[in-house]
Amino acid sequence: MAGKLLLMCKAQSGWSAIDSVNRPLTMGFVQPYRERSMRIQSYFFHLMMCGTVLMGTAATAIAEPGAATRPSNLTAEQTPQFLKFVDDGHGGGKLEAAIVTYRNRQGVTVHLVSALHVAEPSFYAGLEKTFKTYDVLLYEMIKPKGAPPPQPGQKSTSTVSMIQRFLKDTLKLDFQLDDIDYSQSNFVNADLDYETFSKLQSERGESIVGIMIQSMLREWTKEMTGEDNSKASQMTLFDLLAALKAPDRPRQLKLLMAKQFDDIEDQMSGLTGPNGSVIITERNKAAIAAVKQQIEEGKKNIGLFYGAGHMRDMEERLLALGFHRTGIQWRVGWDMTEKAASATAPATRPSLPDFPMP
Repeated sequence: MAGKLLLMCKAQSGWSAIDSVNRPLTMGFVQPYRERSMRIQSYFFHLMMCGTVLMGTAATAIAEPGAATRPSNLTAEQTPQFLKFVDDGHGGGKLEAAIVTYRNRQGVTVHLVSALHVAEPSFYAGLEKTFKTYDVLLYEMIKPKGAPPPQPGQKSTSTVSMIQRFLKDTLKLDFQLDDIDYSQSNFVNADLDYETFSKLQSERGESIVGIMIQSMLREWTKEMTGEDNSKASQMTLFDLLAALKAPDRPRQLKLLMAKQFDDIEDQMSGLTGPNGSVIITERNKAAIAAVKQQIEEGKKNIGLFYGAGHMRDMEERLLALGFHRTGIQWRVGWDMTEKAASATAPATRPSLPDFPMP
């Protein structure tokens, strides 16, 4: 018996790829069709994940420590996560983003500040206070050479920016470019300009759409071959349908999505390939070059504000320069606790339909 698999990927830029293929469902699958069907990951959420963490880092090619801050007793031997989901044990939880601090023998301190491109207003308010304490804040933003940074609230027609604003509205969060003031005197762009980025991508045959599809296919392959035991593999289409039907839909969608971020570093590492990628490797090279330049200019306290999908590679580059990790603190990016959601009960999974056995 054959099953029909419909793959649909659509972004607001107008591109679409629809591939309807017939595949036998008994090609060595360990689990029967009915159980396997319930475990297929939602490609919709992988698109949104790319748009929020990885694709968001390539966005906008345009035309506090406080209650939400939590230190960690990270040891020098541990490789930190830069995003993590913290389950509250009551059907909710929080998505937290790290600020990891490094220092070298010359007394220079570098902070890797993990960006969430849509988040709670309090997350951005806290970062704004922290950024003022740095000698310089190096940030990611692909924009035309010589173009000024966007003003808060300025609209962009870029595909990724449109996806992010869709997520902002769907998840009832704020958008990074609306809440962070990039015109501050200590802000310095540490990214590739749009012209260089496009040229490098063209030379490598790389594209944002291709990266998104590659991410989805990689996770789908791991799921189908039984190689993925991560938390991300546990989400099913039925979880998504339950969240969409829930009275507290934004909260339930955030919960589903946040749980997928627990292994974001592993997901991103599978996209670079043996020669790296433009969207991660080449942009990280530009960021680290900017760090070196600021050190040469005498800066001692440097912040580097980039998407969390960049951070594992970024850390390796800092360690190679003689920096060592000295601390980590966590900022709450998404709050899905019952208190934050006015104590709305989590969604109930709907009854499963009877699938025919192959």
